[in-house]
Amino acid sequence: MTRWLAFPLLTLCLLAMWLLLVQSVAPGSILMGVLVALVATRLFTVLRPEPVKYRLTGAVVRLAGIVLYDIIRSNIAVARIILTGRTDRGMSGFIRIPIDMRSRHGLALLAVIITATPGTLWVQFDSARGSLLIHVLDLVDEEQWIALIKNRYEKLLMEIFP
Repeated sequence: MTRWLAFPLLTLCLLAMWLLLVQSVAPGSILMGVLVALVATRLFTVLRPEPVKYRLTGAVVRLAGIVLYDIIRSNIAVARIILTGRTDRGMSGFIRIPIDMRSRHGLALLAVIITATPGTLWVQFDSARGSLLIHVLDLVDEEQWIALIKNRYEKLLMEIFP
């Protein structure tokens, strides 16, 4: 049974969503909803990601605090740039950062952190070279940004995702 119905709760939710979308509980709608839900969950088993391997250490709390602080600080800096119409120090630009981390989950979280922080954007990760390309709104010192990403985020993420 689990082979054909790998995700029973997801199947039921998809069926319910289908019935809500078609606004009908006619037998044909139910049959089509069951078919769509079964096919979708069957295809989802192919996309099933690898299990997450992580360590719950103090690094999780430190990382959360650092990210929260950086987001607040960046919001203020970006608001200042937008409201004054100029940057006092730098211009926007791209930075290529060498990354040692190889955990897919750690890289995904790093992408979320960088993109969620106003003024920065994850552009590309080159897995062959192990380099990350980001865009920074107020780029003053490239080396400072490289050190910030590597020391503030990557180091803690590597501790969380071995």
